[in-house]
Amino acid sequence: MADVSQRTIAEHRAAVLARVSPVDAAAVALDDPAVLGLALAGDVVAAAAVPGFDHAAMDGYAVRLSDLPADGSPVTLPVLADVRAGGPGSTDPGDRPGVVRIMTGAPLPTGFDAVVPVERTSTGRFVAGGPTTERTVTLARQHRDHVRRAGSDVQPGAPLAKAGERVGAGVVAAAAAAGLTAVPVHRRPRVAVLSTGSELVALGTGGAGTVPDSNSLMLAALVRAAGADVVRVGAVPDDGAALRSALDRVTAPLPGTDVAPGPGVDLVVTSGGVSAGASDVVREVLASGAARDVDVATVAMRPGRPQALAAWRGVPWVAVPGNPVSAFVSTVLYVLPAVRRLAGVVDDTALTVPAAAGWTSPAGVEQVVPVRLGPDGAAPAGPGGHHLSALPHADALAVVPADVEQVRPGDLLTVLRVPEPR
Repeated sequence: MADVSQRTIAEHRAAVLARVSPVDAAAVALDDPAVLGLALAGDVVAAAAVPGFDHAAMDGYAVRLSDLPADGSPVTLPVLADVRAGGPGSTDPGDRPGVVRIMTGAPLPTGFDAVVPVERTSTGRFVAGGPTTERTVTLARQHRDHVRRAGSDVQPGAPLAKAGERVGAGVVAAAAAAGLTAVPVHRRPRVAVLSTGSELVALGTGGAGTVPDSNSLMLAALVRAAGADVVRVGAVPDDGAALRSALDRVTAPLPGTDVAPGPGVDLVVTSGGVSAGASDVVREVLASGAARDVDVATVAMRPGRPQALAAWRGVPWVAVPGNPVSAFVSTVLYVLPAVRRLAGVVDDTALTVPAAAGWTSPAGVEQVVPVRLGPDGAAPAGPGGHHLSALPHADALAVVPADVEQVRPGDLLTVLRVPEPR
């Protein structure tokens, strides 16, 4: 079991990320709601042009510019035909001078090269649902042609979205418009979450000396907000056999196979038991030899100094401290980047913002402060880093460098956003 003397936050995050890789991928149909929020497993390129044909950008009259005086003088012409959106693209009114009544999105008739908006003609406006009544119309050449040309937005083969981007409404719309029916995406990772401590009890139960198990709820909420499905085990007592049994259950192979992780668990996250106390059950299990690739680390940060990594039945295991604020901070710093990598998401959540208030920071360690982002920058969300009451008001974490002992208003800070619920 490796015991690292001191690490920076960046070094421990790198150690965590080295243990995970994107989960498997498959093509998912664009009309399947399950595709939303998943990360693209490859670049998406257009299969067809957008628009697919020349069409009217305005309600009005399609014209041949050769029929209109070049000096912009008005001319009265017969209305030869009527074209609506969804109609055929081969309307051919012949070679007679005249115009074609046309609605937005309708294909431009063969031989016509511009559209004059109806409000700039003698007609003035069309009546929705009304019949075609005008036989002639007076109009003039315009400065714009009011035609959307085929391929003017997207050409076949043009890039629409990059691998690692999450599928949202914009990706769905662009891909569907460009002739695609499905996109390659990574499935949603599945993460097992449990907390350790004999003092932890289910909500609404327990008595003197017991504590509600808020940690597993908090970790599950953060992991779910980062885009994973969660298997929440809840609280496990400070007993090595009980913890090993819980880890075995969530990493057990599928029935009838020898393949782990069987039920699709890609990561295990535990809170508590990583310090040097006599009841620290995670340290006990890590030292027993049952886990593999064990890495017990001391990170020069506050809060959240003790950390540990391992593998259980081949599944990566990230163990964070049990203090609620330490667990929250550690999950945002280390677990969520791992979840995003498993999901295939490009991890770029760090921002640089000014401090909106000043505070002191301990020397020699990186201070992680729950903050609230506002128009003036980041300000502490509560009175101190150890107060659980600050967390409901925090939408980011500010990381203060180890050589900074006084944060002053206006100082630039690196902050990590706390993911919003999905």
